[in-house]
Amino acid sequence: MKQRAADVGDIGAMAIMSAGQDVVINATRPASGHESGVATTTKSLMDGLAQSGVRLLIAGGAATLTVPGTGGKTVLEDENFLPVAARHIGQASSDQLNVCLLEKRVDWAYLSPPAQLAPGKRTGAYRMGREELLLDENGNSAISMEDLAVALLDEAETPRHHQSRFTVAY
Repeated sequence: MKQRAADVGDIGAMAIMSAGQDVVINATRPASGHESGVATTTKSLMDGLAQSGVRLLIAGGAATLTVPGTGGKTVLEDENFLPVAARHIGQASSDQLNVCLLEKRVDWAYLSPPAQLAPGKRTGAYRMGREELLLDENGNSAISMEDLAVALLDEAETPRHHQSRFTVAY
């Protein structure tokens, strides 16, 4: 496979790089201190893919998922899931999702991870949801990085979400 590289902020380059592909997967994180650029980067990527007609799958954030039993409070608002010191990261994820929700030209899907994402075992098993943080019987919201990757690739291979967000967890 030939490696290619381009600046995601270059809309024309994104259109050229994505042409002929089945799907583009954005599973990147900004360098510390540059979280506010996520929305701008996502917008540039959307603009490029609008020209090529290629589907976009984003591994995003959990910030705007609602927390069960809190009367509609989001992960961003709940210190049990997102400490105050990490709110800027959650806000960047929220801004990124808002860019997606405004996008009508591109077939996109946004994967919100559970509250805990860590290396572990690949089981291939997970539950799927839409707008609410998935909790297990003990109130935990978790999945291994390996199984999040499985969920991401399952969506890439068999698209079930179009211009919408989904979440996964054990």
